[in-house]
Amino acid sequence: MENQIKPLDPVAIDLGGLSIKWYGIIIAVGVVVALLLALRESSKRGLDKELYIDLLIWAIPISIICARIYYVVFQWDFYKNNLDEIIKIWHGGIAIYGALIGAVATAIIFARVKKISFWQLADIAAPSLIIAQAIGRWGNFMNQEAHGAETTRSFLEGLHLPDFIINQMYIEGTYYQPTFLYESLWNVLGFIVLLILRRTKIRRGELFLSYVIWYSFGRFFVEGMRTDSLMWGDFRVSQVLAILLIVVSLAIIAYRRIKQNPPYYMADKFGNVPKRK
Repeated sequence: MENQIKPLDPVAIDLGGLSIKWYGIIIAVGVVVALLLALRESSKRGLDKELYIDLLIWAIPISIICARIYYVVFQWDFYKNNLDEIIKIWHGGIAIYGALIGAVATAIIFARVKKISFWQLADIAAPSLIIAQAIGRWGNFMNQEAHGAETTRSFLEGLHLPDFIINQMYIEGTYYQPTFLYESLWNVLGFIVLLILRRTKIRRGELFLSYVIWYSFGRFFVEGMRTDSLMWGDFRVSQVLAILLIVVSLAIIAYRRIKQNPPYYMADKFGNVPKRK
């Protein structure tokens, strides 16, 4: 049976010398979905919709560059002897944490230039970010990457996964854990949690920080299952960063509540929270 299993074609459209891969299409879908959700919520919160479009124009290229830099830094043993490979991003090698760092840094500067609250900007974007990540992981599925350790078909069937996922996890004669799926499902659940949280009396900034905590917590465990982790000595970089982000986020929430008394997420410019209908 295994000899008849063929992986899904990672190329969606082949135009002679130009090929468009499913990875790029899936990432683009994630970005569009994220933008539409952010635009809808920003109008409810009284922000100009154009803000997020303007932000994306800057954030997307900067995030890609930062994702590549992050990856190269922690794979420097290879790249220091292959400097020409650094710019060849089409050969693979980007890291989501690098992209998030680039996006947050861009948003902070953008908010200051536009003279708006970074926390409000980030809160509105939080559900968009996590659902985009959930969608984006399916790009890894198409590329048969970001998987876990070796396993058996019977184990995967025991998870009640559809055949197309099980078959795609059959790589060069071996079945692997679909860690891309575990993270995607965790992110979908996180998306639902964030939508619920933003309807409560949560303080401004805490929705975004809740996203950071939720994603980092799940990523810590998923990263421990992966076989392609970026390493920092004996430690997995993403696990170290996940712990750091959780601690810092909790500390920021506590500090802001004690020292700054931030307004509620749902509050209008006068600090009033509308009653739920």
